Formats: sequence, C-alpha cells, structure tokens
Amino acid sequence: MKKIISIITILSILAVLIFTGNSYAAALDAVNVETSKNTVRPGEEVDVKVNFGEQLGAYTLKVSYDDAIFDYVSVDAGEANNTGDKVIVSFHDTTGGTNPRTSANVKFKAKADITTSNPTEFTLTAEGLTNADASVDYDDITTPIVKNVTVEPEYIDYTLKLEHTGNIIKEKENAMTLSYSSPMGKYYEHARLIAEATAPQGATVKLLGKDQSQLQHDIIQSGWGDAQGYKIGGKDVSQVLNVTGVFSEVGNYTITLKLIDRDNSDNIIAEKTFNFTAVEEQTQTPPTTPETTTPETKPEENVTTQKPTTLPKTGNNIYIPIILVLISLVSGYIYYNKRK
Repeated sequence: MKKIISIITILSILAVLIFTGNSYAAALDAVNVETSKNTVRPGEEVDVKVNFGEQLGAYTLKVSYDDAIFDYVSVDAGEANNTGDKVIVSFHDTTGGTNPRTSANVKFKAKADITTSNPTEFTLTAEGLTNADASVDYDDITTPIVKNVTVEPEYIDYTLKLEHTGNIIKEKENAMTLSYSSPMGKYYEHARLIAEATAPQGATVKLLGKDQSQLQHDIIQSGWGDAQGYKIGGKDVSQVLNVTGVFSEVGNYTITLKLIDRDNSDNIIAEKTFNFTAVEEQTQTPPTTPETTTPETKPEENVTTQKPTTLPKTGNNIYIPIILVLISLVSGYIYYNKRK
C-alpha cells in the first residue's frame, strides 16, 4: 500500500511539472551590459545595450541615470516609462514565441550646456525574465549592473602669450602683456602660473606684476597668485596681466611660462618659451642744418667787362658811311665850280 502511495505521489509531482510547463533556473549568467561610449560630449547620444545571452519572450528592465546630465531618448523594443531618473522598459512577445529578443537598447543624450567633467553611471536591474515560449522563468537581477561613463566637453589646450611692442631697452621698465586663454579650458581646482628665465652671464631679468592690492610680485621669483593655486576652466577662459619686464644688460634672454596643476604634483598644463633681446637705449640728437654760403662778390672796380673785338654783322648798314662820303665829295665839287 505504501508503495502505491509513493508511486502516486511521484506521478502527481511529475504531472504538475509537465502541465504547469515552467521551471525555475539560475540567473542569466551571460547577461552583459555595455555603453557605446565611455566619454560622451555635451549634446551627444550614448546607447546602453543589454545582451541577454538567451532568447527572451518577456522582461522588464530598469535603467537608472542622472537626469541632471542625461535626457532619455528612446528604446528599440517594448514600452518605456521614463520616471525622470529611471527608464522602465517592458517587453512581452505577443506572437507566442516567434519574435523573442536577445538584446535591448536604451538611448540617452547628454545635456548640451555641460561645461565641466561629470563622471556618472548607468545602473540596470531586471525582473519578469522568461524564455521565448515562456516555459522557463529566470531569476530576477536584483544586484545592479553598473556601467561608468564620463560626460565632459572636448577641451582645448590653454594658450600662453607674453607680448611687447618696440625694443626691449636694458635697465628700463618695458611694458609687456602676459595672458593665458582657452575657448574651452579643462577645469582645475588649483592651477598656478609660474615663470623661469635665462639671461646672459652676470645679467638678471624680472617680470613684475601687481595684484589686486597693488602689491608688486616678480613672477619669475615667486609665481603669480595664491601659492596653493586657483580655480580655472570652462568656456572662454581668459586672463590678461599687464606686467613689466626689466632686463639688466644688453643680450639675449628667454622667459618660459608654465601653467601647473598643484593637485597633481605641479604637472604642467601648458608651457611656452619666449625669446627677447635687450639693447642700449638710442639717444636722439636734433638733426643739424647744413650751412649755406653766399658766393663772394668782388668789388666793382675789379670787375672788367670784356668788349667784343668785332662788331656783329648788321645787314646793309656797312654801305651808309660810303654813301655819306660820296655825298660830301659831290657837294664839295659843285660848290667849287660855282665859285669859279
């Protein structure tokens, strides 16, 4: 009798298992979550892709995100409910197992106005997981799967400048302009500007600037600003300092500007070397006007006028004296005959 009861019990259990059609398995060990990018620029999209490793006929995914950094965009299958910081994606194959899913893709977009570096993460949990024909239920994924990403702008290197106009005159205060800038500068909590210089033997060079309290500092000797550094970074970074360069002797000098990160063992953020040549000051003398001399005039008595030795020809004037002579002769002859 006991044997019959045992056999009936076993058969009943088998019948229950057969007719219910479901069995419970371990968690989906092959589940894998990937992001399409590790670094996302402002305004760019990123996909969170879940590979199940099995064909699933139903699932509910919960993808949490930072809604201060991302906006939800879309999902490739199922119905999505965006709660603000979490997207709940529900899928159920209504074809009875002929259209299962092996993966799911949830798309997000980084906010366009981000100007800083933002390490963040997506976390995923899942429940209601079944195989294609709903004959197998999989364990819920309760331990979040975490994927890290960073949203930050595409930073542009800082540019250093040290400019002046005209000649560098030795021992004079030469007005110069020192600046650093970037259209999109990477953020640093404690950056600092320092300078190094080389000079001819026996010569010195100073790069002087005044702070907000009008205290003068030699940037070559002590750097610029707070010794612990100051915060820089963001869009359209620009700092311009009016400084004075003093070069003690004539010759060639170099000044190297460095922007350093105090939080990272004074790692160099940007660096540039500038060459200068100091010269003597040119003394300007008024131009001299050349003296004009008046030609010496000799006394009037010493001046002789040279007369021409021959008269110039004047046409028929040479016959006039001859005619006069002939007239005189004729007149004399007539007078003489009358008296006789």
